[in-house]
Amino acid sequence: MAGKVFFSVSMSLDGFIAPESPEELMGRQWMELQQWIFPLRFFRENLKLGEGGEEGRDNDIARETFERTGASVMGKRMFDAGEQAWPEEPPFHTSVFVVTHEKRDPWERPGGTTFHFVNDGIETALDRAREAAGDRDVRIAGGGATILEYVNAGLIDEFSIALSPVLFGSGIRLFEGVDAARVALEPLRTDPSPRVTHLTYAVRER
Repeated sequence: MAGKVFFSVSMSLDGFIAPESPEELMGRQWMELQQWIFPLRFFRENLKLGEGGEEGRDNDIARETFERTGASVMGKRMFDAGEQAWPEEPPFHTSVFVVTHEKRDPWERPGGTTFHFVNDGIETALDRAREAAGDRDVRIAGGGATILEYVNAGLIDEFSIALSPVLFGSGIRLFEGVDAARVALEPLRTDPSPRVTHLTYAVRER
């Protein structure tokens, strides 16, 4: 049985998931937004940063998100930023399908991550990701524009937001341009932690 299609992001209290400029991705604001994940044991294990790290609900959620993911889809903007920032062994350890207009051969990295470049639309990328994922889930990794395309196309089953106590003021809003007449949400669960509040919703058609 095919798994779900989901996304999972950190979001500021005023609704932003990234700074506007790719050059600011790893900047102060973005680091504050993501600071809940850096101390976690799972984060340290996955990026091979050494032993130790915090356990608890945040760590469980990070591990569960990774373990349910059989393949990922991302946009070209996210790939371009990550290509510069990810270590030699990227943190996905699955096939990743990059939605792009360019033609490019698959890029195989150590640790089980292979990037495949799909230049004929988001549905083709998702079909290929589903096939690669088997009975596990497909994660729409980002960025915001790619997530929105999948939401507006009715292709997302559920999503989780790690709501962080940070204000951006400007940047990339998660739901900027959403087709609100089409999308209805069903709250599934809320998991508060000392650093963030995890909100999970199922997506339904109106």
